[in-house]
Amino acid sequence: MFAAVFHYPEMLEAHRTYGGMGTILVIKVSAESASQFGELVADPDTNELLHYTEKPETFVSDRINCGVYVFTPEIFTAIQDVSSQRKDRANLRRVSSFEALQSATRSLPTDFVRLDQDILSPLAGKKQLYTYETMDFWEQIKTPGMSLKCSGLYLAQFRFTSPNLLAGGDGVRSATIVGDVYIHPSAKVHPTAKIGPNVSISANARIGPGARLICCIILDDVEVMENAVVIHSIVGWKSSIGRWSRVQAGGDYNAKLGVTILGEAVAVEDEVVVVNSIVLPNKTLNVSVQEEIIL
Repeated sequence: MFAAVFHYPEMLEAHRTYGGMGTILVIKVSAESASQFGELVADPDTNELLHYTEKPETFVSDRINCGVYVFTPEIFTAIQDVSSQRKDRANLRRVSSFEALQSATRSLPTDFVRLDQDILSPLAGKKQLYTYETMDFWEQIKTPGMSLKCSGLYLAQFRFTSPNLLAGGDGVRSATIVGDVYIHPSAKVHPTAKIGPNVSISANARIGPGARLICCIILDDVEVMENAVVIHSIVGWKSSIGRWSRVQAGGDYNAKLGVTILGEAVAVEDEVVVVNSIVLPNKTLNVSVQEEIIL
């Protein structure tokens, strides 16, 4: 199954105008990166989806599927039709005794429907699907590290839409601020700390003297003690980072261990270094680790 979600009221209005079974949010990307996504071709006048190919081997278009949809209830009928056709083919197919034996252990489910290949591609060019192109920023989230990249996009957007949300160096936010930084009003940041760029500090967090935070997300009730460093990391709720400790990563947002992630209530003791690692909740680290998943 799939989740059809949308965040654009103007996309809903466009869907009402176009009619058909559904509308797909699309965006223009570089020709070099387009092959990583579903590429599509739409009528420039009517915005009707004319052709759709998921991750093609050869270049089709620099317009890609953003994975955001508005569908009418008829989409479920289309899904049911695909599932029924697949079951019918499976029932008609004659199999040898060896194939029958294998199917008992590793048969593919006949009711499994792929949105891109089984629905979007066949319906393209049939006046059922339309596209709405966004000019806003967009990013896919397929790895934990992409959360940091997306946080940076939102912080950059705040500078134009809600500058009052960004740290301005007043009150408890008198620390040195570099670039776009969000600090919750209830967080306590020591004046000698240096924060940013691309840092989000959540409610009731405590950032100690001399701490340095770069490209990170600090969740609720986290304590970063004096002279600790956090770079390219996500620090979970109620975690603590000890004095002179470092929690950091290389910042390759597409890699599995491209950022360091501390789960809820993780304690990093004094003078411990955690690099390119994922730590599950309720762990205490008293030795340094690198490129590990701590279960």
